Formats: sequence, C-alpha cells, structure tokens
Amino acid sequence: MIEAKGRGGRPRSEQAREAVLHAVDDLLLEVGYAALTMKGIAERAGVGRQTVYRWWSTKAEILLEASVADAQEELAVPPAATPLAEITAYLDALVRFLAHSPAGAAYRTLLGAAEHDPAVRELVSANDVVGASARAVLDRIGPGPASERAAAQLVGPAFFWIMSGRDPAGLDTHDLARGFVAGRTA
Repeated sequence: MIEAKGRGGRPRSEQAREAVLHAVDDLLLEVGYAALTMKGIAERAGVGRQTVYRWWSTKAEILLEASVADAQEELAVPPAATPLAEITAYLDALVRFLAHSPAGAAYRTLLGAAEHDPAVRELVSANDVVGASARAVLDRIGPGPASERAAAQLVGPAFFWIMSGRDPAGLDTHDLARGFVAGRTA
C-alpha cells in the first residue's frame, strides 16, 4: 500500500482517508482525470482541503493509493498445477483488471498522465503494481529470473491490446500464455 506522507497535525482519520479514496474513484469516472481537482475530491469526500493536502500532495498520489490495494488483490492469482495454467490465470486477471475494474481505470489514467508529467511517471514507476504482480507469478513458475524484462514480455501483449482500445473479448489469453511459456523454456 502507498503510504501517504504525514505532515504533522492531528492523527489521520481512517474514515476521512476512506472517504477521500472513494471520492477520487467516483470523480475519476464522472469527470475524468483532467477535471479532477483536490478541491473537488475534498468536497466529494466531505473533508476540508487541508485534510487532503495533509496526507497527499497531488491528485495522482490519491488516485494511485486508491488503486494499488485493489490492484494487488485483483492481480493476485493462486498457484496452479502447471505454468501454463498459472500464466493463463494471471493474464485473465490482468485483462479483467485493465478492461473492467475501477482500479484498472485509475491505473490506465495514471499511465496516460505519466506520459506528460514527470512527477506522475516517477510515482507510477516507484509503485509498479502490474510489474510486481507479474514478477510474483514468474517467481513461482520458474525457470529463470523474474526480471523486469520477463514481466514486460508477459504483460506487454495484453497491455497493448487493452490500452489501444481493442475488445478484451478478442484476446486469447490461453494462446498468449502458451507462447510465453514456450518462449521461456526454449
């Protein structure tokens, strides 16, 4: 989980924190990232702007924190009997996350913002939930290291498919998994 920075003052209210995290998700879907403001998030959450700024510096920090915990849960797949089954299950989870999940929508939004904003790029890079989940699966299935490159090779095709607006139903994750496993053992 992303730790919001403490800036002194009263202890963080878990109720206020949850309200802010829910507000940012709701507003993202309603108004989009460009129109999302710290003031709007505070108003939707029913807290003062000072409360929001006490814990987060930017809307990107709030959005990332709101999406990371859900992403970790949604991208975690249990061990399977074979590497092929495990990779297929992971790719299915990745496609669901990217194409259908509110946390995935937040993650896609942050990636788009990272393209133009170095601070968002650094934030996303430092909290690479997709890469971390892919490496966790690769660590379990072996052989070979669960490097960033291997994780990128695993998530890349599904990621490109979804991020370029293609229909998720047209993606054959089992076929992608078969090709990935064959490439790893060659």
